[in-house]
Amino acid sequence: MSVGSGKKVGAVLVVGGGIAGIQTSLDLAELGFKVFLLENSSAIGGRMSQLDKTFPTNDCAMCILSPKLVETGRHHNVEIITHADIEKVDGEAGNFNVTIKKHPRYVDIENCTGCGLCAEWCPVEFVNEYDEGLRKRKSIFIKYPQAIPKLASIDRSICIGCRLCESICEADAIEFSQKEELVNLNVGAIILAQGSPLYDPVALKQYGYGQFSNVVTSSEFERILSASGPFVGHVLRPSDAKIPEKIAWLQCVGSRDRKIGNNYCSAVCCMYAIKEAMIAKEHEADIDCHIYFIDIRVTGKGFEEYYLRAKEEHQIKFINSRIATIEEDPLTKDILLYYEDKETGESKEVKYDLVVLSAGYHPSRANAELSDKLGIQLNKYNFCDLTIFNPLETNVPGIYTCGTFSGPKDIPETVAEASGAAAEASVLLASERNTLTTEKEYPPELDIVGEDPRIGVFVCHCGINIGATVGVPEVVGFVKTLPNVVYAEENLYTCSQDTQDKIKQIIKEQNLNRIVVASCTPRTHEPLFQNTIREAGLNPYLFELANIREHCSWVHMRSPEAATEKAKDIVAMSVVKIQLSQPLYESSVDIVQSGLIIGGGIAGMTAALELAEQGFVTYIIEKETELGGYVRNIHYTFENENSQEYLKNLINKVKTSDKITTLLNTTIESISGYVGNFEIIANCQGAKKEINTGIIIVATGGTEYKPTEYLYGQHEGILTQQELEREIVQNKISANNITMIQCVGSRNETRPYCSKICCSSAIKNALKLKSINPEIQISIIHKDIRTYGFKEEYYEKARELGVNFIRFDDTRPPEIEIVNDQLQISVFEPRLQKQLLLEPDLVILSAAFVPTENYELAQMLKVPLEENGFFLEAHVKLRPLDFATDGIFLCGTAQWPKFMNETIAQAKGAAARAGTILSKETIQVTGTTAIIDEDKCVGCGHCRDICEFSAIEMVEIKKAFENGRIGLNPLLEIIRYKSKIIPALCKGCGACVDECPVGAITAQNFTKKQLAEMVFAYLK
Repeated sequence: MSVGSGKKVGAVLVVGGGIAGIQTSLDLAELGFKVFLLENSSAIGGRMSQLDKTFPTNDCAMCILSPKLVETGRHHNVEIITHADIEKVDGEAGNFNVTIKKHPRYVDIENCTGCGLCAEWCPVEFVNEYDEGLRKRKSIFIKYPQAIPKLASIDRSICIGCRLCESICEADAIEFSQKEELVNLNVGAIILAQGSPLYDPVALKQYGYGQFSNVVTSSEFERILSASGPFVGHVLRPSDAKIPEKIAWLQCVGSRDRKIGNNYCSAVCCMYAIKEAMIAKEHEADIDCHIYFIDIRVTGKGFEEYYLRAKEEHQIKFINSRIATIEEDPLTKDILLYYEDKETGESKEVKYDLVVLSAGYHPSRANAELSDKLGIQLNKYNFCDLTIFNPLETNVPGIYTCGTFSGPKDIPETVAEASGAAAEASVLLASERNTLTTEKEYPPELDIVGEDPRIGVFVCHCGINIGATVGVPEVVGFVKTLPNVVYAEENLYTCSQDTQDKIKQIIKEQNLNRIVVASCTPRTHEPLFQNTIREAGLNPYLFELANIREHCSWVHMRSPEAATEKAKDIVAMSVVKIQLSQPLYESSVDIVQSGLIIGGGIAGMTAALELAEQGFVTYIIEKETELGGYVRNIHYTFENENSQEYLKNLINKVKTSDKITTLLNTTIESISGYVGNFEIIANCQGAKKEINTGIIIVATGGTEYKPTEYLYGQHEGILTQQELEREIVQNKISANNITMIQCVGSRNETRPYCSKICCSSAIKNALKLKSINPEIQISIIHKDIRTYGFKEEYYEKARELGVNFIRFDDTRPPEIEIVNDQLQISVFEPRLQKQLLLEPDLVILSAAFVPTENYELAQMLKVPLEENGFFLEAHVKLRPLDFATDGIFLCGTAQWPKFMNETIAQAKGAAARAGTILSKETIQVTGTTAIIDEDKCVGCGHCRDICEFSAIEMVEIKKAFENGRIGLNPLLEIIRYKSKIIPALCKGCGACVDECPVGAITAQNFTKKQLAEMVFAYLK
């Protein structure tokens, strides 16, 4: 296959309906392309839909995923094709002909309502794959409660042919006559996002999986924890449904294992084991949780702090050992673990009620088949083979990939890559944008003016997230007694597609004109419900979300009665508030179709080129005198890629692009405006420069910490890793004995985070030194070696070449002295239980990676920083490239330390997110803004001064007594300036309302009268 030179097609095929496929589909649809989302099972959602919580925030996985599921199912430019696989691909980049094989569902998707009645009557049961075999499903079934599409499917392999479902189905949706069908699709690009399964530990006989009922995989334990799982969220062991008193997690099952050929690290297992242990203790505080590990690898944002919290607050015990074998007590079904204590050398035996195997990612067997059909190259582990500098492009032009199909990774990296893959396809097909898309049409809005409030209230169980603490039926009973509530009910999952459809139906049947949903945070779910009621004909601002999850069940989980009473109060206040709400309307803002990138490193330049190649004028502001950023200090990679040559070519592309203007030696003095229309004043080499753009991408990067510890700067033989790399390249290293010290300036009280790249940098430099001089002696002193993913190979290679790894503990860190100009390092080795003395020629400090000084820029952008000084994204899992402030995006090491391939993928993703705005001529902004009564305003400017969002400006009014008008207060007619709200910036927070001395400002649908009525409702 080759790059197409003929006509291109403005459609994209996305293969795989997990979070990667969902995100890239939504981005592509918003970028102006028709999307076909192909899923081989009966519903989208992937592995994330099976999870209970997500780390490090412990957000309910389904709660944050469900809005994206529904949005994908509703999007008018995304066509979901389930039960289907790729059969054949012909054509070239820009114009592929793809043959899809659709397997029969045996259910008419047009007629099926997803009611589930067929499954209730079906007499045949089989292993439920979604619940990892921990309970049964019927021959006809819906994959999971919130499934999109929520349609039944028949498993003919276990069907007995009774056809009872056919007689039960009132919608006449059963079709046993369905056959396999070949469907042809014409698309311009293909994105492979089908993910990878976890390793099946049945083959590892030493762990007893499949033999011992109380040995489960991490996936099975997720379903045990889940509110929608087999035990409805109660922590029970499978053999006897008893609450376990003691649980062990065994790490690196199916990964970091050369014997089975999986000598890579699966990247996420340590974190999900810690999360599962923490959540288990939240469910049952007395459970004793132990995690057996080789190295704890917690490298992401907030991960180290999460790990420390697990140890210190939750009292989870971490044991540095790999379990050799386990046995089962045949009477009690308890599990006996045998291991060697690495600190004492003693052999130990411990009994557990339940053992969880932390299984790593393993490539799907279907990968080889797909590789043959598409010509995609796989690596030696059978993941998609990619390069450092092209982390999203397969070897076949026009075919891209994202997520775990190319290797182990966490959700944020997967989501960022998904957006990046969308950017790649958008660049290829830029000329065909909006050629195959349609506009969504809503029904006419109902006129409720003059109508008495008719309120519908929907109270969510959210599985046990709410229902285990809050008495939902009691809340519903109370709500029914409230004035103007004409309908109230409880729902298992109010955010599921079937409940959304039900709400629309009830609005029509009950003639409802206002809706309250009592569930979770409006931060993630309000747009979903607003869209639902708009589809039913109601104005979206006639909706109120009562947060009884975060405000009741989660914070008062030990006090269910009080939580229930509080939930009643919150819902009652929401009901009185919505009675006084009025329809509001969004305003349209013209978009300046150009972008600004702050930072000219590899992230900034990559993002700029992506925008430019999509056809958008782009500006780069760089404070230094040259482009390149931190990568100027990186001279080689593990894979022996020439990073300086890549950087040189990247800079040349930027300089020669007719769409990119680069401003070097430039600083930003002010930023004003809003999404679609930002105004930037920059100081460009002493001259003022005004820039008007529609979006801003922050790519300010970071740098290596300059140590103040370990005598750095006091001896010429003490260097940082960055300095060592420069010395290696300049051929200045003559030392025969080198010691490296890890975690210098990080994983401490000042910087509690892990800098992610330091372990790999140390091993990279150690291998380079060994390649130059195989006899050189190298020791690396560490807490844990954190070479995640395929970098594990290089850790293994370093050990094979004789690099000595010495573990140390926080309580006894290494000490360095200079004795007669000789460097001496003393370190206590816990395994040997002795103090070691090293006398190296060079000491190399693996220094922390720190962000650039971002405070002033953050203030100008009105975006937050997290506690370590890195920029804080809108959501750590599902919005890693966005800020909460609309129109501003984030990428690269300004967000968190990362490697070049991750930075490049994220930069492309940020460009895609920005492109979803720039590809439109206008954008709608919220209707929940403040409004100013001009007759009352005295022009004091207090509201402008207090506004956090710069949403108020002072405007000069016309001359006094214009047209002979004299207002209620004649003195006000001589005021020269008055306040004016900028709707695109206003967030409706109400701060200005409180500040105004004359009561001239009102926050729409958050009025003082509404607040007063809410207080009265609480006091009743």
